[in-house]
Amino acid sequence: MPFWKSIGYTFKMEIETIMMLAFLAALILSLWKLYAFFPKKRLKDDDTTPESVNELTSIMIQCIVDGHDEHGKLTHEELFIRITTHEKFNSEHFWRFNPNRLNHLLNGYYLINPHLKSISDLYHEEKKRDKNILNPV
Repeated sequence: MPFWKSIGYTFKMEIETIMMLAFLAALILSLWKLYAFFPKKRLKDDDTTPESVNELTSIMIQCIVDGHDEHGKLTHEELFIRITTHEKFNSEHFWRFNPNRLNHLLNGYYLINPHLKSISDLYHEEKKRDKNILNPV
């Protein structure tokens, strides 16, 4: 004889209890399914990894310096065209790269370097950095 019957308690499940248990079971099953179907390893063409962002940033800086040396001030459109035609730019890896992604990349660089406000500021900063590397004081 079960313990609860020996003390005079009859085990009766209310509808609220059944509904709560069904809800918890469905919630646990849904969370498990979400976990099971999320990708666990990096995709080959993921261009949001820190390595990819650093590679794209270095291409961007190189294009800014080269373009400014050749033509003077660069616009966003000219910079976008220079980056997409750069020899190190892999269009299969950076297939999501568009003008909006370029703005995102520039704004991220401006956040890291708050004293920079424009593409020409970035150019002058890189030129100053190159002079300091070549002619240390």
